[in-house]
Amino acid sequence: MTSDDRRPEPKGRGAGRNGPVVAALLVLIAVFVALGVWQVQRRAWKHELIAAVNTRTTAVPVAVPGPDQWPRITQQRDAYRHVTAQGHFLAGKDTLVQAVTELGGGYWVVTPLDTGGFTLLVNRGFVPQDRKRGYAPAPQGVVTVTGLLRVTEPGGGFLRSNKPAADQWYSRDVAAIAAARRLSRAAPYFVDADATLDVPGGPKGGLTVVRFSDNHLMYALTWFGMALLSAWAIYYVRRQGAGVRASNEGDTDASQ
Repeated sequence: MTSDDRRPEPKGRGAGRNGPVVAALLVLIAVFVALGVWQVQRRAWKHELIAAVNTRTTAVPVAVPGPDQWPRITQQRDAYRHVTAQGHFLAGKDTLVQAVTELGGGYWVVTPLDTGGFTLLVNRGFVPQDRKRGYAPAPQGVVTVTGLLRVTEPGGGFLRSNKPAADQWYSRDVAAIAAARRLSRAAPYFVDADATLDVPGGPKGGLTVVRFSDNHLMYALTWFGMALLSAWAIYYVRRQGAGVRASNEGDTDASQ
């Protein structure tokens, strides 16, 4: 059989072979664009949240929510609200929750406050590791607590679960702490106290970190960039297919 007897490859065969690749790239472009748009939306939501939290933390403190308001408390609407409460601390019922702060590693000292109508867990502040057993007790008598409302942190910390039976705590899980300390009518939130109750040798209050990661613009640009790369890949694949087709047509003309 001579070269003249070989049947030329049908026109469009080179481009047809790339059809599945182009289709897959089109799907990827749609996915990447959708992810980019989602990140843009997340960025707008995050900025609204940051503005709302900044407003809450600097507002005049209001009374902590009572039992009739508990079912409506949410993280998005109530976290970091500037609040105040009055009552007396319950001695001997502190809970130490492991923490890492700007002062180093140690513990949050969480003490229940009897408000007269319900029990409120108050994070009085931070004590370092070496003062785990030697910090000053909560003040006695009627006290006024001012701070930021925080929604419960159930379960534990990263890769570490709370162990109530061993009195080992890695998060401020209100329900679990209330059960372990046999507290009645405990509010479903706790309060990070400011520094107004600080005493020498006691926990250091006012260390709440109000900071939110805001990398959504970078993520959005990354996804949109991936979409552009995929579009360029389609152009490249189609161009290569066109080159193959032109080469086949040239071979066909030469053989005639």
